[in-house]
Amino acid sequence: MRLSTDRLQRLREDAELERMTMLEHRVRNGQDPATAYAEVPEIDDLVVRELRDELLEERGRLAEFGLARLAARAGGEDAEAHRRNADRVEFELLREIAEFAPGLTQAVWRASATLRPAE
Repeated sequence: MRLSTDRLQRLREDAELERMTMLEHRVRNGQDPATAYAEVPEIDDLVVRELRDELLEERGRLAEFGLARLAARAGGEDAEAHRRNADRVEFELLREIAEFAPGLTQAVWRASATLRPAE
């Protein structure tokens, strides 16, 4: 993965627009602005999600990853195995993002906080 300064800047600009749109949508629908601001992901968090999805797509694993997440939420007998596998894949991708874009390290840590790749 290569991430130039210009590309990172464009991703942040797109994420800022997305974040502002999310905030406006929530506030127009009656949510308290302070609550909306606290709940909507930060700009770099959105950038990390975009990069994760791009890496999954480049590697032909986006659909597989999405299905594993759905299977984990479905609660079947193999749901925990699907969750662990998806968490492991996501954790590896997040580490790669942090390596190639050190400025996103805090957002990567926030994204990985809920993952349990191994037990």
